[in-house]
Amino acid sequence: QVQLVESGGGLVQAGGSLRLSCAASGLTFSRYTMGWFRQAPGKEREFVAAMSRSAIFTHYADSMKGRFTISRDNGKNTVYLQMNSLNPEDTAVYYCAAKAVWGTPYSSQEYNYWGQGTQVTVSS
Repeated sequence: QVQLVESGGGLVQAGGSLRLSCAASGLTFSRYTMGWFRQAPGKEREFVAAMSRSAIFTHYADSMKGRFTISRDNGKNTVYLQMNSLNPEDTAVYYCAAKAVWGTPYSSQEYNYWGQGTQVTVSS
């Protein structure tokens, strides 16, 4: 059974940083594109970042470029999201997701597996 478990969320002040982790099990992690999405209250889920299985390709939402960095450790079956210069608009539940192909990295419909999410709250 595939499991994706996010951690690292919490409360942070504006301008601060957080590092999210997503530990995967039940799949051959190195064969999957990994993505991060987020959903704020009352809003649709939106794409944050994605990384190809070999870490050669990355893709970011425009509003996250320069502030967020996705990385992965295939030896630890874990993908990370380093978030810097956080602002209150970044408050959301952050989800990691996995899919077998690179395809369209920002398309949530292409992702086969999802974690339960971790809450990130940025105070002003």
